[in-house]
Amino acid sequence: MAELNIVLVEPEIPQNTGNIARTCACTGVNLHIVKPMGFTVTDKHLKRSGLDYWHLLNISYYDGLSDFFEKNPNGHYFFFSTKALNRHSDVSYPDNSFLFFGKETAGLPEQLLFENPEKCVRIPMMDECRSLNLSNSAAIAVYEVLRQWDYPALKCSGELTKYQWTDANNNS
Repeated sequence: MAELNIVLVEPEIPQNTGNIARTCACTGVNLHIVKPMGFTVTDKHLKRSGLDYWHLLNISYYDGLSDFFEKNPNGHYFFFSTKALNRHSDVSYPDNSFLFFGKETAGLPEQLLFENPEKCVRIPMMDECRSLNLSNSAAIAVYEVLRQWDYPALKCSGELTKYQWTDANNNS
């Protein structure tokens, strides 16, 4: 299976990180957290958001961006920001992609964006809005990449518990 990674740079809100952890666990995406964090990994809000899935999560921690880049030198990096010029859905994401998201109050460092303009992407939204919720943005990004990859290793159909699907249901 192709490898996909979410990188949270200095996350501040435990519930957002917990929701992102749950998305990563349910999709087989690796989670990378760049410190400092605005909470501890034992925070009850963090655990409650992703509790049932924490054992399925592949998570790594780093002491800063330089530590992250030193330990992950060969990735394909994409920086999600409201300041970016490119749409997230106009980019092709190769294997070993890392999708970066900044802290809730400030986003990613502007120098990082300035030095990588072709790798900066945004999720379109109304001009009057400041930003989407961090965990929603990460989910949108993950599912766009997985859509492009045709959802490898993910279950793509469901079953009813009281009824059975028929060809008539599937053709309408």
